[in-house]
Amino acid sequence: MKLGIVGLPNVGKSTLFNALTGAGAEAASYPFSTVTPNVGTVKVPDERLDWLAELYQPEKVTPATIEFVDIAGLAKGASRGEGLGNRFLSHIRQTDALVHVVRCFDNEDLYGDEKADALRDVEILNLELVLADIEVVERRLEKAKKNSKGDKKYLAEADLFERLLEHLSEGKAARFFEFNDQELSLLSDGGLLSLKPVIYAANLDEKGYVNREENKPYLDLNALAERENSRVMPICARLEMDIATLEEDEKKLFLDDLGIRETGLNRLIRCSYELLGLISFLTAGKPEVRAWTIKKGTKAPKAAGKIHSDIERGFIRAEVVAYEDLKNDGDMAAAKEKGHVRSEGKEYVMQDGDVVLFRFNV
Repeated sequence: MKLGIVGLPNVGKSTLFNALTGAGAEAASYPFSTVTPNVGTVKVPDERLDWLAELYQPEKVTPATIEFVDIAGLAKGASRGEGLGNRFLSHIRQTDALVHVVRCFDNEDLYGDEKADALRDVEILNLELVLADIEVVERRLEKAKKNSKGDKKYLAEADLFERLLEHLSEGKAARFFEFNDQELSLLSDGGLLSLKPVIYAANLDEKGYVNREENKPYLDLNALAERENSRVMPICARLEMDIATLEEDEKKLFLDDLGIRETGLNRLIRCSYELLGLISFLTAGKPEVRAWTIKKGTKAPKAAGKIHSDIERGFIRAEVVAYEDLKNDGDMAAAKEKGHVRSEGKEYVMQDGDVVLFRFNV
């Protein structure tokens, strides 16, 4: 999973990136300090892996990972190439979802007397993505019309792009257009920027984070997200960067003192999995304990293919036990004795936390 951290210049993107990844990217108080994208890979915390590692004492433990990309701030007019526009937009195309950092704090040193306005800032960035998408859809519409003269199957494609162009021309993001599955498959190349799922990261200062229910930009952002059926994650990027430098025991004490249940990284990972409809299944043995990320609704053979294509092709069955059952029973032998280990076939839909052994023919 690759998440792009986006937003207007100087809203705290690189600070958040550093808090999430510990990568030490420059976080400067001037626009475009991030000329080329910073990339950091983060291990997904998973207590289930820790328990399985204690049980099996494996040679290797491999958690799922998320790649964060800190993309240069988007200036107004980026779709016309202003600021770092074209370069910025090309970096977004390579991501699965966007973490849109929105300023919800005031700072005279950075912004003078310009007050935080979450709705204004969201509209600026969204409009640039929509304008860039209009250019893409216009080209694809022209191509579909040309191809339809020789092959009528392109008529449906041309109709889709005509309707989508009308939608975008009203300033609406592509993610709010009603696609059917076949239409979505035509756009699976990631070319449409405003089609990507979005998590709004409301960046507050420490005082604003504590009193966020009284923070107007934050409340405005929540109201917008509710209308869009999007998600908002309140965060204090500067505070999160401080937390990230602490040892685990110090981190827990610090979070407890602040009344925060978990770090922003953990909250963002959970939110991202929910947004993209992802789950993890687990494999466990002496060589390796590992988490594998798949889409909800994935059937057992396709999940096996995440490990190796040969396992998917030669799939016979999956021996599955729910993690909670395995933990409660103590080990695999006890789980089998209690009937908690099931033999599942090709139609089995994988569940989050399944501990599985795939049987296959070579």
